[in-house]
Amino acid sequence: MSLARTPGDGRAVVPPPVGDALAWAGDGQAHLRGLMTRMAGEAFRAPSALPGWTRAHVLTHLARNADAMVNLLTWARTGVETPAYPDPASRDADIEAGAGRSSDEIRADVVASSDRLADAVRAMPEKAWSATVRNPQGVEMPVTAVPWNRAREVWIHAVDLDVGASFKDLPIPMREVLVADVVARLERKPGCPHVRLEEVRTGATLEFGPGPAGPDGAEPRDLGTVRGKAHDIIAWLLGRPFDKGLRDADGKLPPPLPVWL
Repeated sequence: MSLARTPGDGRAVVPPPVGDALAWAGDGQAHLRGLMTRMAGEAFRAPSALPGWTRAHVLTHLARNADAMVNLLTWARTGVETPAYPDPASRDADIEAGAGRSSDEIRADVVASSDRLADAVRAMPEKAWSATVRNPQGVEMPVTAVPWNRAREVWIHAVDLDVGASFKDLPIPMREVLVADVVARLERKPGCPHVRLEEVRTGATLEFGPGPAGPDGAEPRDLGTVRGKAHDIIAWLLGRPFDKGLRDADGKLPPPLPVWL
């Protein structure tokens, strides 16, 4: 990490250039296919790192997310409103139903849906990239954010499969963009503390927070400096498991942060 920010500067979440994000999404999809190739059939039924979800749930979610991104690109290209998902309940039901399929069906679905997304990207005329759509949470966003959202989704959930992938695997430039994205979102969350991150290998620092007061009206804490390796910092920011080498200013494991997304 090599970003410098002012605490609480309210920086907007700005997607990276489309070309960069498309490259990271493509690399992430290739990484995911490699992981699936090494997974035996029974491995799909095993628990993932996400509570309540098997690996089959995670992979089905990634397939339906690809289709959701196709919908947003179609909206931008045609001007006809095409939501990412019909509604949250339908999204959840599709994931639950899809998770019960065979491993071969799930593998084929993940590959086919990513190919459909690649086709949708190729079908986008230049002028369509200036459109505005709404993300799966219903918030307006530039359609140029779609490739970044997909790249982020694929790489994070590859780790969530819990089959040996790590945030160490992320392309280094993508790590910096991901950290900037996540901390910008965290700063909007009630109770987000003031934190100074320090990457121990490079000495790079990044400061963020505090966010708004918590639900009880309490002002957010000042955690001081949280030190660790880049992949552990990313895991902590995302609410994922991290190694014990990540420590706060008191030498303790840092407490959980608000949910970032």
